[in-house]
Amino acid sequence: MGTKADVGRKQLLLFTSAVLCSLVWGKGTVYTSEPDVRIAENKPVKLPCTYSGFSNPRVEWKFVQGSTTSLVCYNNKITASYEDRVTFSPSGISFSTVTRKDTGTYTCMVSEDNGNNYGEVTIQLTVLVPPSKPTVNIPSSATIGNRAVLTCSEPDGSPPSEYTWFKDGTVMPTDPKNNRAFSNSSYTLDPKTGELIFDPVSASDTGEYTCQAQNGFGSPMMSDAVRMDAVELNVGGIVAAVLVTLILLGLLIGGIWYAYSRGYFDRTKKGTSSKKVIYSQPTARSEGEFKQTSSFLV
Repeated sequence: MGTKADVGRKQLLLFTSAVLCSLVWGKGTVYTSEPDVRIAENKPVKLPCTYSGFSNPRVEWKFVQGSTTSLVCYNNKITASYEDRVTFSPSGISFSTVTRKDTGTYTCMVSEDNGNNYGEVTIQLTVLVPPSKPTVNIPSSATIGNRAVLTCSEPDGSPPSEYTWFKDGTVMPTDPKNNRAFSNSSYTLDPKTGELIFDPVSASDTGEYTCQAQNGFGSPMMSDAVRMDAVELNVGGIVAAVLVTLILLGLLIGGIWYAYSRGYFDRTKKGTSSKKVIYSQPTARSEGEFKQTSSFLV
């Protein structure tokens, strides 16, 4: 056990660290003893906020998660959307139960009605949720010399999971060149995003791949195993496909030439371009009239 002096020093350090987490305007002071709170999902929790130097304090709490901001407490009263599970007191707000959606930043804001005295402090709440079974996207085959991307993810873990890749049951190091078993492979691995990129794929990359997700809470979870084969480029198949295409194109051109040489195209033109000519005998006219010997109607 420590002496009274040791206990006093610890209390002083705790108070000093809490004050450093606060923002103060005027003579009032706002602080918290727990700026970072971590609690399991579906458990109760209290976010502490204490203050001094305010004669008539007005307390508000806001919640920020990403780009969304909501008001938990306004003018010392819990708002309607939180009143079924949150209670207010001069020493903080208490949740009867929390869910993963409550993870975020809470700000305790204290002010006087005249606006000349103000202070605030922030608390980061992390609701702990174990990871779920991760899903992977792994190609069944990858061409040697090309780029291949393998992904791993799970949506439930709080805080977000980090990922570890295994090949044939062996952990893959972040830098393959520092491990003899993977020195012939060229890949990059991001533990935060779960992305594994081979660039380029080599013959030694053939194997069975699994991914593990963990966030420090609950048990790590492993994905299903998927085999990826590194295969050579099928040059023979490509050449055969090109030859078949050229043969078909040659047959088409030969057929058109044969039809043209046999006059099929000329016969079609002759059958569609004939004209009908009608001859009519001239009518008798007097000598003073213009005489037309014949006429044609086309």
